[in-house]
Amino acid sequence: MSDYRVAEAAEILGVSTDTVRRWIEAGRVPGRTVDGRTVIPGPDLAALAASLVDDADRVRTRAGAVSARNRMTGIVTRVLTDTVMAQVEMVCGPYRIVSLMSTEAATELGLEPGVRAIASVKSTNVVIERPVTRKS
Repeated sequence: MSDYRVAEAAEILGVSTDTVRRWIEAGRVPGRTVDGRTVIPGPDLAALAASLVDDADRVRTRAGAVSARNRMTGIVTRVLTDTVMAQVEMVCGPYRIVSLMSTEAATELGLEPGVRAIASVKSTNVVIERPVTRKS
C-alpha cells in the first residue's frame, strides 16, 4: 500500500504541511518515520480525506484555482464494484469527486482506498487516472 510524505498529503488535502504535521501530532491521522521522513499510510490518509469532506473547519484552496476542465490530484477514499460497473470516490483538496467506470477499468488502474489518482473533469464526465510515479 502507498505511504504519503507530509507534503504530498498536504497537496492532496488542500492544506498546508504545517496543518498535516499538527494533525499527526494531535493523533488525527497516524504518521510514522521511514528513512528519516514522516509518512502517512494511504488508507489512513483516505479516511482522513473522507472525514474532511463535510468538515466546515477545513481550509479551502484559493478560489478559482481549479476550473471545471482541470485535472485534480487526490486520493481514492472508496470503491464500490459489481460485475460490470465501479463507483470510485476521491477527495481532491476541498472537492469530493465521484466517477462511474467499468469494474475492469478500476481493476486495471488498481483503484482502492489510499491510492493517489488524478480526476480529469470535463462537462459531466470524470476520468480517473494514476499518476506516473518516480522510482527512488
